[in-house]
Order: sequence, then structure tokens, then C-alpha cells
Amino acid sequence: MDGTSTRATAEAHSAEAQHADAAGERHRTPRSRRSTLSRERVLAAALRLVDADGVEALSMRRLGKALDRDPMQLYRYAPSKDALLDGIVELVLSRLEVPQAGDGDWAEVLRRTAHDFRELALAHPNVVPLLVTRPLATPLALRPLGTLRPLEKLLDLFITAGFGKREALHAYRLYMGFLHGHVLNELQERVLDPDETDDLLRLGLHRLPLREFPRIRALAAELATYDGSRELDEGLTVVLAGLGKQEAAG
Repeated sequence: MDGTSTRATAEAHSAEAQHADAAGERHRTPRSRRSTLSRERVLAAALRLVDADGVEALSMRRLGKALDRDPMQLYRYAPSKDALLDGIVELVLSRLEVPQAGDGDWAEVLRRTAHDFRELALAHPNVVPLLVTRPLATPLALRPLGTLRPLEKLLDLFITAGFGKREALHAYRLYMGFLHGHVLNELQERVLDPDETDDLLRLGLHRLPLREFPRIRALAAELATYDGSRELDEGLTVVLAGLGKQEAAG
């Protein structure tokens, strides 16, 4: 083989090797560009799944697919589905800010916090049942710390305002119980047929027998014009007035 042929053969092999290397690099690129896993990323992906398809649709398998990871890798960040659900609650509640009261106006802080809580609930309606029920499944001291911070801040708000320790805990329970009840009620206000102009038909109340449910059917207009923010304010006025009497008596 002459020099020219040898050089041509070498150049051909070199080109093939470069092509193979480039192909291999292209093959490896998607995996190498994946973001590093963290608890925050895992919980954020889990929240997106719950927002889209509900709590029942959440599984380690689906979560692993969403993150492009082996599901077994996720147990490092959430050792069980219960831990994953607690983490979702922690993530959502971490977005709830409880500001400090200025000039002793604790009632205004509670009103603002209530509206912020409502906005969170409306943004993540599928998480609301978790916000209400997860505390029933986990003892206080075993819950993720992030889920306890609103409790700590609200207790501090009440005690700083002059409530006794026991009264502050009672006030917290009354306040949060009201908020949970309100958002659950608001999420139940579903319209059957948005395009229908008649309130009875729009809400589907025409299906109810008139003799058995006269009061409900008579409230069709009020039910059709439900305003969650206004209802929240009206309920808060009652709750805060009661807490104000308790604070003054203490």
C-alpha cells in the first residue's frame, strides 16, 4: 500500500471515530443536562401532579417519570407516600406569610392572612383536603417543621396582642377551623351549566324535588352569585369580633 492510500485510510478511520464520538456525546447529553435532584424539586414535581390530577394520581412511579428518574431514587427525599404528602403540605404552607402586627392591629393581620390562605387554596384546590386532614394523621411533633411555622407565628401574634397562652391556642384553633371550613365550602360552589342564564338551571337545582327542598331552591339567586372573598370577610368580622372580646377580657 502506497503512502497516499495509507493516509486516506487513516483519515477515513479518524472521521469514523469522530463521528462515533459525536454520536455518543449526543446520546449522553440529555442525561448529563438533567438537574440535580433535591427535596425541593421532588416536592415541586409532586405538587404539580396533584394540581393536575389529584392526590389519588400521585405515586412514586408517576413522580419518577415526571422527573426522569428511577422511582427508587425518590425514597431518599420522601421515604413513604405519607412523607410525600406531608412534604406537599409543607411546600404550600411555606408560601403563607404571617406578617407581624403593626401598632397592635392583630385583627388586620389575621384578615390579610386569611385572604392569602384563601388564594393559596384556590390556586391548589386538590391540596386543600391534605391541608385539612394531614394533621389528623401525624402527631404535632412529628410533622415537617414548615407545617408548624404558621402555628408558631399565629401563636406569637396572639400572645403579643395580649392573649394568654391557653387563650392564644384557642384563638388559633377557632381561626384556622373557620378558614378550613370556608375554603372547603367555597370549593363546593360548583356551577352545573355556566352557559345557562336561569339560576335554577345553571346550578342544577331544578333536579331537586320542590316539596322536599323548597329552601334550597328558593336560594338559587344567592347561590348563583356566591362571592368567596366577600363571604370570607363577613365570616371574619364575626370571628374577629369574638376574639376581640376574648382578648379584652383576658
